[in-house]
Amino acid sequence: MQKYTRKWYWFFLGVVICLSFAFLYLRYATPQYGISTELLIRDDKKGPDVGNMLGGGNGAGGMFADLDLFKSQQNINNEIEVLKSNSLLQRTFYKMPWLQTSIFVQGTFKSTEVYGDKAPISVNILNLDSTKAYKLSEPVSLEVQSKNRFILADSAGSATYNFGQQIDRYYGSFVIHARPEIRVGQQIQLEFHDLRKYADQYVKRMSIAAVNQDASALTISMNDPVPEKGIDIINKLVKVYNEEAIEDKNQISTNTIGFINNRLVTLVEELSGVEKKVSKFKEENKITDVTGDIQAFYTQASDLYKQKEQANLKANVLKSIQEYINTPGNKYSLVPSSLGLEDPTLNALVEKFNELQLKRNQQLTTVEPSNILVKNIDAAIADVRRSITENLKNIEQGMSVTQKDLNLNYQQFQSRIQATPEVQRQLLEIQRQQTIKEGLYSYLLQQKEAAQLSLAATIANSRTINDTSATDTPVSPKKMLIYLAAFLLGLIIPFGSIYASDLLDDKVRLQKDITDKTDAPILGEIAHAQTDENLVVKDKSRTPVAEMFRLMRSNLQFAALDKDIQVILSTSSMSGEGKTFFCTNLGASIALTGKRVVVLEFDIRKPKLLKGLGMTTQHGITNYVINQQLTATDLLQEVKDVNNLYVIGAGPIPPNPAELILSPRIEKLFSELREQFDYIIVDTSPIGQVADAFSLNRLVDTCLYVIRYNYTFKEQINIVNDIYHNKKLSNIMVVLNDSKKQNSYGYGYGYYY
Repeated sequence: MQKYTRKWYWFFLGVVICLSFAFLYLRYATPQYGISTELLIRDDKKGPDVGNMLGGGNGAGGMFADLDLFKSQQNINNEIEVLKSNSLLQRTFYKMPWLQTSIFVQGTFKSTEVYGDKAPISVNILNLDSTKAYKLSEPVSLEVQSKNRFILADSAGSATYNFGQQIDRYYGSFVIHARPEIRVGQQIQLEFHDLRKYADQYVKRMSIAAVNQDASALTISMNDPVPEKGIDIINKLVKVYNEEAIEDKNQISTNTIGFINNRLVTLVEELSGVEKKVSKFKEENKITDVTGDIQAFYTQASDLYKQKEQANLKANVLKSIQEYINTPGNKYSLVPSSLGLEDPTLNALVEKFNELQLKRNQQLTTVEPSNILVKNIDAAIADVRRSITENLKNIEQGMSVTQKDLNLNYQQFQSRIQATPEVQRQLLEIQRQQTIKEGLYSYLLQQKEAAQLSLAATIANSRTINDTSATDTPVSPKKMLIYLAAFLLGLIIPFGSIYASDLLDDKVRLQKDITDKTDAPILGEIAHAQTDENLVVKDKSRTPVAEMFRLMRSNLQFAALDKDIQVILSTSSMSGEGKTFFCTNLGASIALTGKRVVVLEFDIRKPKLLKGLGMTTQHGITNYVINQQLTATDLLQEVKDVNNLYVIGAGPIPPNPAELILSPRIEKLFSELREQFDYIIVDTSPIGQVADAFSLNRLVDTCLYVIRYNYTFKEQINIVNDIYHNKKLSNIMVVLNDSKKQNSYGYGYGYYY
């Protein structure tokens, strides 16, 4: 945790920078407003019960029931799919031609779309070239010169126009009108849209879903930067949807009215002919009434003839339906009502056929005729058509038998009335034809009125529960969420950077890097020296480095409570870790207490001790080993700045330093020095490169292993751990050198000040 808390300013800067970016993003991002409405889909029959309105279940109302016009159950899932369809929204956009142009007002840093009364201008499109207007590389720009004039610029150049003047450019013609809100100098941009593709873009933005599973209500919602435009689009979509739903519901009634009108034209001609025939017959035969005696005689014949004509009428209706079904042009048209044919199987098949036709038309609003769903419906329609044809054949056969029987009975009865006076008989037959045709005419008029009443009574497919409205505040971007994300990102980025840096860093940075890899005790830390001098511990010196060496001296005394520590060996993993600097100043800090201290320069290969102190020598350790006449006293040199501190140089560099250290003369040197000095500090070669320190281990009491912050590799701590656990050096302790604020909070166990 210390490596993170030490770099708190990283987190502070990260949060400040990320919050600043969040502020700029929110300042210039285009806000999106939520627009929604709630519809109730009517889950009932198409209209009111017209039969009951016209007299209950009997009479005309009962006849209306034969048409079966009022069974149009809604399915909310189907309606959702219709509302989601691209084609419905495209038709909606075609009815909103002003959407073909988007108007943007240029601000200081971004352009903002304006709509309706808030726009400073209005654009009336006269003609656009779809191959050019919708593919302009950049918007059309306007600069308002005055309340009456403006400059229009596009890829073809710029020109000055008056408001209200027709503008002809290579991509189309249009007229721009100024509104009262326009300002001189205002920068405006125009963008033209292909309404079909523009509608497809809004389909992706729009969401339509049921409110819940138990209610036949749904919500239409979308996000748009211009709430007024979004409200207009949704309102228009609902209006177009209701209009098309009403048209869909009225298809059966419309087809039935057309069928009845065709029959009425023929029937009116027939009825007119019969009426003229009666009038002419009476005029020719000079009669005005038929006697009651003859009327009673012909009553039975009239009833029989009526049955015969009713059978003929049904046969004609049956033939009309057969012709309608078999006509190729009516392949996907609705079949009119059975018009009085009292066959439940035929009525059920006709109802099924019309339901499939409506379902097919509904599917075609969202998919192509080649779609598998439409193909399946086409197959079902063909099957039902075949069933209707078979049923009509069966009915025709039965009706043919009935007609034969009626004709036979009628002919038999006719033979009985041959004796009736010819004039009266002919008149009654003509009047009988007139009565039958008048009844059929009245019946068809009632059926037509019922169908027309159904058209008038049809209501919209949906009802708005909640009016279309927009949110008062933007739903996107979410200000608090953006700031929270920026705040967290401002913490995560520095954390990740520090963590990644720590993973990739192979240098010792913290004391924890050492304690994680070895159990060797740590004697203390030495702060970074702010001077180039090698000797920083002097009398009356109060620098942080000097105080740290004094603390190191105290720690060494505590470590020597239960053992005699006179000879101290100092080594490291590689050159440059500061063991010579450490040996010099540790000896100085001990000498300041009045103890006699000598520092031996046993880094024979690269001696630096005397050079760092600005001293030279004639006789060193190598001279002592070679020259038997020299004594330890001959090698001693006193350090001028510190009393009781002496040094012995390495001498000339020998060709075999490792063998030289094993000489018996080295043991004799240490023996002599033990008698003369309280402490002997040995500055030896890096243990990670040569084995000199191991050769001297037999002569020392403790080993101080110097590790330098920001310099020693973490992997080299394994050397210390191996030495400690295998006891390759006597009483090894670790000294941390060149400590800075980023490495620790104090020197030794204290703090920087």
